[in-house]
Amino acid sequence: MGLALGGILLVAPSGGAGILDASWIAPTTNSDGSPLTDLASYRVYYGPATACPGAVFSQVASPTTSPGPDQIVSVRLTGLTTGALYFVSVTAVNMSGDESPCSIGASAVAQVDFFSVSPTGIVSFGDANVGSFADQVFTVQNTRGGIVSVSASAFAPFGIVSGSPFTLVGDGATQAVTVRFTPAASATVSTNVTFTADGDTISRLVTGTGLDVAGPTTTVAGTGLDVAQPTPTVAITSPTSDPTYSTASPFITLGGTASDDVGVSWVAWVTDRGANGMAIGTTNWTASGIVLHVGTNVLTVVAQNVAGNVARTTLTVTLSVE
Repeated sequence: MGLALGGILLVAPSGGAGILDASWIAPTTNSDGSPLTDLASYRVYYGPATACPGAVFSQVASPTTSPGPDQIVSVRLTGLTTGALYFVSVTAVNMSGDESPCSIGASAVAQVDFFSVSPTGIVSFGDANVGSFADQVFTVQNTRGGIVSVSASAFAPFGIVSGSPFTLVGDGATQAVTVRFTPAASATVSTNVTFTADGDTISRLVTGTGLDVAGPTTTVAGTGLDVAQPTPTVAITSPTSDPTYSTASPFITLGGTASDDVGVSWVAWVTDRGANGMAIGTTNWTASGIVLHVGTNVLTVVAQNVAGNVARTTLTVTLSVE
């Protein structure tokens, strides 16, 4: 597949640790001039010297199989060495796995990210009675020096109750942001809490379960808590039930089961590369479209029961380069 990929633009954000922002214009035709209708992904090759194709790249899913004119695609390369010069080129890959020639390359010095947010991964607020609330504290840190102005936001029934907006002055400065879960109904809900600074955004998936204490209960003393079986179970059964798995595909779909004597509220997944999402289903669940990076990827699946107790299982996936 000989796609006419143009040049790639690299931007080293002003400050920030070990990152580069890359962007390029999506291809629209095949080498024979026919319209491109089966674009699957891009491979962003990077390293201390020009190497395209090469062993180190980041796989980026295409948002469409048929890009329109002048459509810009962007990706942030992370985990780089701050202050080091990197050379970057891009190729396009179709549904059949055919790869285009390399784009015109670009180079830039990696910089540190603007800020960080902890905790990482999925943040559970547990149970809260309807009419009551539960709080969690997030810590935002300046990781680039200088002045970073940050704001936080969340969708109901979650909300920011203190600490936002704020300004972090100097490398290492921190600010606590309190997020409150205030359920209005008996249900398990999830959404993203978003932190924004200087055009950069970090999101954290949050979940919580509202309990209707006025309604019928199923356990001791009318608490509505699952005390007979405090911990649910969760298992990955597809593509394997083994703890490790190897593949050449940049995408993976997980499937499995979860159980609890009262009920499983939700199942979610998170990777050690910073991605996360909610699975479809509970007793039998699936999580599709998970993007893998070259090398080792640790995928964690979390199940929560109605009492807010959780169980975890992991699968270590190795993405190899063919």
